[in-house]
Amino acid sequence: MPQIHHFNSPCPESVNSQILQLVVDNLTDISAVGLPPSNLLYNVYQYAIGYEVHLYLEALNASTGVAVELIVAMDDDDPQKVIGFLLYLPVKGDAQACGVAYMAVEAGHRRQGVARLMVQQMLARYPHAELTCAVAKVAYFEAMDFQVVGARATQVLMSTRDHRSGGLMGLLDTAPIYSSLEVRQIHTYLLQKHGKRAMIDAEKQRDRHLDQLTRKAGEFVRGRLSLD
Repeated sequence: MPQIHHFNSPCPESVNSQILQLVVDNLTDISAVGLPPSNLLYNVYQYAIGYEVHLYLEALNASTGVAVELIVAMDDDDPQKVIGFLLYLPVKGDAQACGVAYMAVEAGHRRQGVARLMVQQMLARYPHAELTCAVAKVAYFEAMDFQVVGARATQVLMSTRDHRSGGLMGLLDTAPIYSSLEVRQIHTYLLQKHGKRAMIDAEKQRDRHLDQLTRKAGEFVRGRLSLD
C-alpha cells in the first residue's frame, strides 16, 4: 500500500518537482482542455498547466489568501518516489466542503487503489467534495460515491452530495499565464518549427475539440439529470 501524506504547508522541493512531472505527463487527463499529444499546441498547454499547479503548490504557504491542501501518495517500496497527488481547495463558509483542483496517478501505479486512497483521505477531512471530470471518467468517480450535479464548460460537475456547496472556493488568477512571455516564446518556437498554416490548423482543431467536449458534457448531464 502507498504511504499517504497530507500537506497544508509547503512540501519539499523533491516532492514538488515530481508532482509537476506527473502534471506534464498527464496533461490530457488533468486539463479541462483535454488536448491530445497530437495537437501542436500540446507543449503550450503542458507549460501552462504545469505553471498553474506550481502556483498552487506555492500557495501552500498561505501567502495568497487562497486555502490549498495537498495529499501525496509515495511508493511503499521507495518512500521518496511520488506515485500520485491530489490538490484540493477548502471552501470558505462551508467547513465540510472542498473542491478538487488537480489529481494524477503515475501510469505504472494505476488500478491499484491509489486515487481512491487519496480521495478517502480528503473526504475524511471534507465529506462534501466537488470535482469536474470528462464524461469518460464519470463512472470512475461514481464508484467513489460522487454523483453528477451539473456541467461546467467541457466537463461534468460531480459532488459527494446531491447539491453544490453554498460556500465560496478561492481560486488563483492563472489567466495571465496564457499571455506570458514564456508561453509566447513556446508558441514562437512552434511557429518557426511547423509554420503558420500548421499552427492555425492546430488552433482550429483545439477549438473544434473544445466545442465537442462542451456539447458532449452538456448532453450527458441533461440526459443523466432527466433520468434522475
